[in-house]
Amino acid sequence: MHLEMSAEDLAFRGEVRDFLDTKLTDDMREASRLNSGVFAEFEISQRWYKALYEKGWIAPSWPVEYGGTGWTPMQRYIYDSEAGKVGTPTVYLMGLALVGPVIMQFGTDEQKAHYLPRILSGEDIWCQGYSEPGSGSDLASLQTKAVREGDHYIVNGTKTWTTLAQFSDWIFCLVRTSNQGKPQEGISFLLIDMKSPGIEVTPIITIDGSHEVNSVFFTDVRVPVENLIGEENDGWTYAKFLLLFERSNSLTGGLKQQLHRLRTIADQERANGAALSADPGFAAQLADYEVQLRTYEFLELRTLGNPNPGAEASYLKIIGTDLQQLASELTLRAVAHYGNPYIRDALVHGYNQPAVGPDYAAPAAPQYFNYRKTAIYAGSNEIQRNILSKAVLGM
Repeated sequence: MHLEMSAEDLAFRGEVRDFLDTKLTDDMREASRLNSGVFAEFEISQRWYKALYEKGWIAPSWPVEYGGTGWTPMQRYIYDSEAGKVGTPTVYLMGLALVGPVIMQFGTDEQKAHYLPRILSGEDIWCQGYSEPGSGSDLASLQTKAVREGDHYIVNGTKTWTTLAQFSDWIFCLVRTSNQGKPQEGISFLLIDMKSPGIEVTPIITIDGSHEVNSVFFTDVRVPVENLIGEENDGWTYAKFLLLFERSNSLTGGLKQQLHRLRTIADQERANGAALSADPGFAAQLADYEVQLRTYEFLELRTLGNPNPGAEASYLKIIGTDLQQLASELTLRAVAHYGNPYIRDALVHGYNQPAVGPDYAAPAAPQYFNYRKTAIYAGSNEIQRNILSKAVLGM
């Protein structure tokens, strides 16, 4: 693959660096450093989202006609790399990266005109209503029902592991509209206003102590028929389309950020009277992580310009989440016993009490525990291997 930068690419890199120097505030950097989950603190994340939106850089994967950047794959690579180096907050992209492409592909003109500008600006925050208490990787077994009554659907059921539902204005939801035929044939895709009467959100506190996910209960929730995406009972088609984007979201920037953090920690921690980075065993593990990251980076670059990544999305999901977990494991190993204390407030920027050990140790254990989930969401990595065996090997 040819990766030599042109004069235009070098100029763009300079523009990116200037933007990051100007707009990435100290509290944003601090919140990003302390973040133990997938997403930064919501308020910090939204401020960074607004900065990117005002610059016109919030939607690099969207077509230009809908507000996309028009970046080349090289420009996308440059931005992700530079952002990863300085530690930008992770923005919440359920609208931009997931439901937005579905609306573009399968929505009506009226749906596109109404929802897409509000998604782009961040005016509407979206969450995902896929998983249920008895339906995760086996998504086709979902039981949340939507019964047509005149010009509305009446929705009853439960969704779970719903990320940031407590902040969301809308939920894109898979519901069962028929029990005829195969389970996949009776699923529809609805857009539901989270302010609708009959919706209740309850928190799920995860093992790292954070409130990132929720259960969402629907009791006789009335949803206008015009909120249906595409055709009734064809939601499985749209769900699979969406999952391709969820599985192929760019992770390179975040993985590079983790690598930079690991190197910093390894240079400061001591082992056998010298820097941990000089320890042959740890240095070999760090080098192996970097080699795997470079491999992932090149694979991701190959798919950046592909509007329908197919089986590549499953492969990227497996490798990317394995690397996220490996980085968290190496970080916890590097901080050693300093990773034991758990002080939740120490993970919030602005905390000014004396630290237990170095300041970089506080998020190590919570992040390790939080990142166990990455191999499960968007379809477990075991399911992704099944997809690859069928799509690539014909098994």
